[in-house]
This record gives sequence, structure tokens and C-alpha cells, in this order.
Amino acid sequence: MKLASMKHSGADGRLVVVNRALTKAAFAENIVPTLREALDNWDFYKPKLQELSNKLETEVLIDAFTLDFAMLSAPLPRAAQFLDASGYLNHIEIARRAAGDELPDNLEKVPLMYQGAPEPLCGPRDPILAKDESWGMDFEAESAVITTHIPMGATPIETEQSIRLIMLMNDVSARRLARVELDTGFGFIHGKPPSAFSAVAVTPDELDNLWDGKRLHGRILSTLNRELIGDPDCGIDMHFSYPELLSYAASTRHLGTGTILGSGTVSNFDRARGSSCLLERRMIEKIDKLERRTELLKFGDIVRIEMQNTDGSSIFGAIEQKFEKSNN
Repeated sequence: MKLASMKHSGADGRLVVVNRALTKAAFAENIVPTLREALDNWDFYKPKLQELSNKLETEVLIDAFTLDFAMLSAPLPRAAQFLDASGYLNHIEIARRAAGDELPDNLEKVPLMYQGAPEPLCGPRDPILAKDESWGMDFEAESAVITTHIPMGATPIETEQSIRLIMLMNDVSARRLARVELDTGFGFIHGKPPSAFSAVAVTPDELDNLWDGKRLHGRILSTLNRELIGDPDCGIDMHFSYPELLSYAASTRHLGTGTILGSGTVSNFDRARGSSCLLERRMIEKIDKLERRTELLKFGDIVRIEMQNTDGSSIFGAIEQKFEKSNN
């Protein structure tokens, strides 16, 4: 089952069920008006939403309509909590080596994670906005999960049962602003503008062998102005699984229903797979003493992040964002 949220006057959007081809949708308001409410009582609403999904695939629904990605918000327009990890050690190691820093002794035992702003969360066609190119804007291609409630101290076995939906994410970063914040020894504020998400969030059963309960598998393609930047596999080299990351996050707190957790920038040790952000590409150029060619985003650039089936069809609906100057 594939779910999306239409932009609406309400803060939580308007829930729609989407067909597998991502071409048609039907409003779910006769069942439940928003994804946030559906998650609050998931076991009750999921079968009803699945029934609507089945009808959308097999029957002609009078109220079905053509899906326009530009009209979509994030599948979950505001989260109970937004967390982003760094589950791929290759990305961390490249960053530390480029900076001349030693790797921490607990690198393989303690995940890196930050707590970001849960609202607003952007849709798949919303622009990336900045006042100035000097902020050093970048994209980061990731997968992400949406959970129901997780109690404090939950084990990975327990947190695995809380994962309800999977989607793709662009963890937008203002690199030069983030650098200033990191130097203070405190967390991100300005370095992490609103993230954007794929057109739909997908239930695990819809993904078959691409989801093993712990990791999403399959290549995540990132392009900049139609140039391929990278296509690493999400399931390869993800050191910390989603259940492990969720358990770590819940060590000292409850995680509310509607928590979003990002995987971190997808990164494979195989250099042939490229990179999922421009900064990693720049760091590799520095480490390998190559001519510095990669620049951060310029106004007018178009970023696209997508995962495809073997037949080339989009699974989650591509994130495609133009980098624009903010007038506000």
C-alpha cells in the first residue's frame, strides 16, 4: 500500500491512497482524514485503507483522480519527532579523513544521530530555499521510516515491530552554516533546513525482498541537473539497522507515534557507486588529491532522488527539487 498527503489548509494535509504505478489516487477521508490520525490507530485503519488500495488497483473508482506530485506535501507533513542518523560508516570515515580527524573508538558501537525540526517537512516538488548561495547548500539522499509509539528502553526486537512505513528523504544541508555550528560543540539549527520526502510512504509488505525488517535494499539514484552523482545500494554497508537506531534513540525517551527516522546519507565502500551528496564527492576529491571539480548547489540547480524497480518504474515517487532564492 502506498500513501500520500495532499496539501491542504490543515497542518496535516489530506490523506490519499495511491496506486502502485503512482498515476492515480483516491481520497481516504471517508476512512480517516490524515496519515497522522491513521497512525494513531493503525491496526484499525490499515485494513480499511488496504481495501481502498485494492479497489484502486483492480476497479474503476468514480472518485479516483490523476496524481500530481506538485500538489503533495511530505507523506507525514509534521512528525512527532524527526531524527536523522548516520548509519553508513563509509560516509563518516570519508568525512573524518578529509578533515584530518581520527576515527572515534566507538564508531561501530554508538550511532551518530541528531534531532531535527519535525515541522515543516517538504513535499517531493517543493523547492530548496536559501537567502544566499554562500550558505553552501547540499542534498543528502537517504531512506527513512515512520513509526508508531516506541517506549523508552525498547530493544531492537521491539522497535522493529513499530516500523509502519518506508520512504525516501532529501536531508537538505547548509554546509557552511553547519560547520560554524559544529565548531561550537552544540547541535544543528541553521545547518539543517527543512528536509523533503518522496511522493509516497510505502508499507513494508509492498516492498517484498527490498525490505527485510531492518534495512531497505535497492539503489538510490541521485542526479544533479540530470548528471548521475551516485547510485549506492541502501542495504549495503548500512552498519546500524533501523531497529538498532530506533532502540538507541529510545534509550532515554519515549518516541511518539509519527516519529520519522532517517538512515543517514547512503554510502557504499565501493567507490564505483558514487555518492549521495555533493560534500562526500568533494571530500573524496580532497582525499585522493584530485582536481576539485564538485561545487555545492547553485541557484537553478535541480536535484532528483529516486529508487526504481527492475522494470525502471519509480517505487516511492521521485523527489525533484529546484534550488531557489528565498524572497521571504
